[in-house]
Amino acid sequence: MGAHLVAARSDRGSATVWSVGAVAVLCVVFGGVLAFGQAVVVRHRAAGAADLAALAAADHWADGPGVACARAEEVARAQGTRLARCTLVGEISDVTAASGRGPFTAEIRARAGPAAPVPVPPGLGGAPGLGQGPQPPVPPAAAP
Repeated sequence: MGAHLVAARSDRGSATVWSVGAVAVLCVVFGGVLAFGQAVVVRHRAAGAADLAALAAADHWADGPGVACARAEEVARAQGTRLARCTLVGEISDVTAASGRGPFTAEIRARAGPAAPVPVPPGLGGAPGLGQGPQPPVPPAAAP
């Protein structure tokens, strides 16, 4: 009888191919995580700078819009961002700060100004002279 030689399929080198594939997938995932982290940092930097610039502009509202927005620009630049927009309406400032470049650009808007007085309903107390009339007398407690 004749001997039939069957060619055995060789798995030699397949672990290298699987290892290269796994390393490539891990590199892509790691790159995505780094990109997401960079986007979060850029957004937080823009938000912090916008908040501080709006507060600076609102603090200098009495000096006029030019001076207030110039102060907001200084604060934004000190935070490593740029001021994209600044408006002042009365005592309220409205600014937009931008941070980052290219696909990692974030623009955040912030407003600052005085807090509006909270109205106190009549009869709930409060300091006299805040639009509340005289308080009715409290009846004395009954003695036992």
